[in-house]
This record gives sequence, structure tokens and C-alpha cells, in this order.
Amino acid sequence: MERFVELNKSFIDGVWTEGKRGRTFEDKNPYDQSTITVFSIATVDQLHGAFSSAKTAQKEWAKTTPTERLAILKKASEFLKNNREEIVAIISQETGGSNIKANVELDLTLAYLDASFDLVDKIDQSRDMSEKDGKKNYVYRLPLGVITSISPFNFPMNLSMRTIAPALALGNAVVHKPDLQTGLAGGSIIARAFEVAGLPKGVLQVIQSDLQELGDEMLTSKDSGLISFTGSTPVGKHIGELAGKMLKRVALELGGNNPFIVLADANVDRAVDAAIFGKFIHQGQICMIINRMIIHKDVYDEFVEKFIARVKSVPYGDPKDPKTIIGPLINERQADKAMSFIEEAKAEGCKLALEGKRIGNLLTPFVFVDVDNRSKLAQTELFAPISTIIKADSDEHAIELANDTEYGLSSAIFTNDLDKGRTLGLAVESGMTHINDQTVNDSPTVPFGGTKASGMGRFGNDWIVEEFTITKWISVQTNFRKYPF
Repeated sequence: MERFVELNKSFIDGVWTEGKRGRTFEDKNPYDQSTITVFSIATVDQLHGAFSSAKTAQKEWAKTTPTERLAILKKASEFLKNNREEIVAIISQETGGSNIKANVELDLTLAYLDASFDLVDKIDQSRDMSEKDGKKNYVYRLPLGVITSISPFNFPMNLSMRTIAPALALGNAVVHKPDLQTGLAGGSIIARAFEVAGLPKGVLQVIQSDLQELGDEMLTSKDSGLISFTGSTPVGKHIGELAGKMLKRVALELGGNNPFIVLADANVDRAVDAAIFGKFIHQGQICMIINRMIIHKDVYDEFVEKFIARVKSVPYGDPKDPKTIIGPLINERQADKAMSFIEEAKAEGCKLALEGKRIGNLLTPFVFVDVDNRSKLAQTELFAPISTIIKADSDEHAIELANDTEYGLSSAIFTNDLDKGRTLGLAVESGMTHINDQTVNDSPTVPFGGTKASGMGRFGNDWIVEEFTITKWISVQTNFRKYPF
């Protein structure tokens, strides 16, 4: 782990580079506040240099063969696999996530990287769409160019790799900024993997800096053709506004208020199992996390009783303990914010069936029942181990409640009637619906993304190809063409 902790610099034009701002950022373990490493802050000028060199490097990278790109991607994957134990430890310590969460994150990272192997031959291929009268038409798919990537703190390695790997496989260069709170897992380790793999310098740039220094410069570079961002809806809207003015593409995965619907015919015990995982993995700090449990009145009391009984036994504490499930929130500010949601809900009369406690940045579970779907509590993305349970009068009412939100990322429906589940799933206004499962699902081979205020664009093969490439039409006139004037 020590050798990764030393990667506390930006990776610019193939060189590990000290930030020139003269400020530093302490990357701390959110559980015990111990310092993991200290990053030096890169400047705007260093960022501009990274974009410029990425633009130059991309032109040569785009000329490489599928075989050459595949070899580098495979070597990067091997690096991560060979250093699994140390990487899992860093993910856990930086994010405050459990051992289970850290292993899941690395597995997803590798899944996205390995899936990118299938994309290396998707560019430069042509489709012959010839017409009569001596004209031949060819349609090519070309690299987009330079892609801006910005990743969050919750699943930093996975949410960085799902942009970086396909972008590189498709012949693009990437300028990437991770959240400094998880700068190692979200940036430096990925840069090291591709450095060891032999990626040409400049093709991947990793900038360790902050909003105070960079402002909107990550978004407004003329050298970038697309912004890939995972984070909050307000920030996503700001990115969309700036990108729209520049006619720049975006791939945005934003906030969620994900409903977990349990119908009258559902197996309640299995629904409770799914709800425990889908609510409390990584302390609820996932965009896809269950935010509202919408339970049919016929099974409401049974579900509430069994859910609360299970919640009381969920282990919490230091993520270094392999038995821990609930660890700390990412920082004190997030813990304060979560507690403010709880206190405001209590003041507004929301019924608290299980009251948790705060231990530093760690919150044990809180469970609110009989929640009004229009309350602030139900309409807020909580990002914490806070459960809200809502009663539905019918199947149709459950769907109505599920859709009564500005968000539309993930959702889930529990029912023993699978045909009904699929039909109702189509009626839920979200990008993804999971029948007899919970809301936190990801895969590199499905169209991952949301609707409404939860974002735009789709990750995953082959949908990501459309996002990260340009379609080009070439026509060849083989016979002399007669013009009307």
C-alpha cells in the first residue's frame, strides 16, 4: 500500500508532477481521521497543459491498431488484479467503505476494463451503403477526440474506469479529475496501471486539484469534445448549461430518489433481504441506493416489522473489521447534512420507528415509517443510512408514488407475478427497473443511465460507443455526374 500512497501527484504528459499552486489537501480516512496521503494542488495552467498535450497525443493514439490498444488494456487489467489486496485496502480506507464494498468496487472496475477489450475494433470500420448511379457511400466510426472525465467520492475507481477504459479503447484521450477525497483510488492508481501497461504519454492525464483552483476550466476547454460526469443534479445542470453553449457533448449520471416497490403478492422475507442490502451498502452513499420503500398496504405491517428487526442486527464500525457493513460517511459535512435531514423530519412530525445514533462521521440506521411521499424527507436524495417507508393503497398507487419525483435513475419491484412486474416496470419513470431485486445494480454490458433529473447518456457496451465516437459519411463518385446547372 505504501507505494500507492506515494502517488500523491498529478499525472501530466506521462510524468508524475507536483502541483504548483502551493496548497495541499490531506486525504483522510473518514473513520478515524488518520492521514492517508497529502496531495499537492495542480494549477489551472497545469490543467491547460494537460488538455493541450492530450489533444496532441490523441492524434497518434487514434492511429494505433486494435491489437495495440487491446494489449495495453489487458496489461492495465493485470496490474489491478496483481495488486488486488493493496488496492482494496486503499478503496476501503479512502471511501470509508466496508471490505465487501471495496471488493465489489474493484470487481466492477475490472469488469468495465475487461469489457472495453471488445470495443477496440469498433472504430475505423466502414459500412458499405452503396447506391446506384455510380455513387458509393461508406459510414465510418471515428474517435471523438479528448474526453473530460470527472468522478465522485463514493465509488471512485469504478466510476472513473467506466469512462476511461472505453474512451481509450475507442482511440480517445482522457483528462480526468477525481475527487481529492479519493484521489488515489479514483485517479492515481488508475494512472499507474496504464503507465505500467505502456500507454503512450499524454493519452491519460490525471489532475489532482480542486474547485477552488480550477473553477469551470475542466468544463470549458476547447480541446475537449465531451464531459463525462457522475455527481449531483445541480452540478450536472450547470455542466449541461456550459456544454450547451459550446455545443459540447455530455454523459451525465446524476442524483436519484430510487423507489423500492413491494406489491401485495411479493415474498416479504426476500424483499426485506434485498432492501437491507440495497439501502445500507456503503452507508447509502450510492446514486442507485434505495431512497424510498413503497410497500403495498396488504404487506406493509409485516414488511416494517421484519425490516426493522433486520436493521437492528446490521454491523457497524471500523471498515477494517471484515464484519463491518456500515462505516462512516465520507466527511463531517456529509454527516452533519444527514443529521439535519433527520432533525428536520422529526420536527415536521415524521414518525421515527428506529432511532440511530451518530459516532463521529458514522451514523447507525434511522428508519422513518408512514412517510408522506410529498414530504421533504421523501423527496430528498439522502445519501445516508436513513430509511423512509411509504404505504401504497394499490399496485397503481405504488407506481404513481414511485413516479412522483424529479428523479428517474433506478427502481425495483417485488412481485411473484413476473409478467406483471415487467409491465409495471415499464410504467416506472426511471432508466432502470429491477424485478425481484434491489436498486443497486451495475454491469458494463447493459445501458446504464437515468431519465428526468437523473441525467442523460448511457454507459455500457455498446451504448457507450455512440457517446464516445463520431459517425462520418464518405461518398465516392465513381462515374461522372451530370448536374442540372
